[in-house]
Amino acid sequence: MVSVGSISAGLDRHRDAVEEALEEFVQQRMAGSEAPAMKLAGDILLAGGKRYRPVISILAYEAAGGDDVSEVMNLALAGEIIHTATLVHDDIYDQSKVRRGKPTLHTSSGLPHAIIAGDYLFALGFGLGGRHDDRVVERVAEACGRIATGELQQLEHIGNLATTPEDYYTIVDGKTAFPFASGCWGAAVIAKAPEATITALELFGMEFGRAFQMVDDLLDLTGELSMGKPRGTDVYDGKMTLPIIHALTMLHGVEREQLADVLQNFSDERWEELIELLDAAESLDYVKQLIENHIERAMEALGTLPRTEARDMMFELVKISESRRN
Repeated sequence: MVSVGSISAGLDRHRDAVEEALEEFVQQRMAGSEAPAMKLAGDILLAGGKRYRPVISILAYEAAGGDDVSEVMNLALAGEIIHTATLVHDDIYDQSKVRRGKPTLHTSSGLPHAIIAGDYLFALGFGLGGRHDDRVVERVAEACGRIATGELQQLEHIGNLATTPEDYYTIVDGKTAFPFASGCWGAAVIAKAPEATITALELFGMEFGRAFQMVDDLLDLTGELSMGKPRGTDVYDGKMTLPIIHALTMLHGVEREQLADVLQNFSDERWEELIELLDAAESLDYVKQLIENHIERAMEALGTLPRTEARDMMFELVKISESRRN
């Protein structure tokens, strides 16, 4: 039986390995002709974060039987760098001022520089993913395509009070769940795992990614003020997250009209009004139950794999991500 302390130490070890690899990657490019671009992009790339994406890819590789982490590190870093690129671009069209407790790149360096930095990060991430075999390269390309499609679909639904849960899942699967699933799938392919193992880890990543995004949605409404971005950012941006969609579906008459007015004319002064309406619709509890459902399915997929330390660490990481507060 692997102890909780051992699992925690193992997760820290994997995060440290990712941080070291990222720092080395940045320093290599700072020493060459790419230095001006990396100087812009490197600060946000090394600004911290939980590193769930690369750590899960490494753990999936080990759970699939891989025994040389260096084989999967390029894919793991690719996922994190591509994710960081999306954050830079998200902040631009959301007009966000803060990311991870620091000024966003377009705020500190200007819009043209931020666009270039985001494009540069996408190129770097895809370049790292391209160091693997054709199956993995094609999957990285597909993940990038789905991210772009999900972003476009989200933009099309900004402020749209008729957005459905099906619309929401389409957006989330493209932006968040499929990239997680692709990282796990690719890691298992690199480990030369049996197809059943590859499929199980892909399913785990998909379900984990859905739950992960829903936790983010809840944190935007209920998170602590110490989060890396202001609470209520999604509401101000007009993003139709699942708690909002559910409340718009469940409320009727005067309450439905009140919620629509709050969303269309939102301000800090209407925060408590919004939360009261979400509580009346039981929308926060509804999303919490869905998170549990997706977590349960992710755990079931993991449960089909042999018992290993890597699998235990994946179980623990799921629990940590579900209970996170920022």
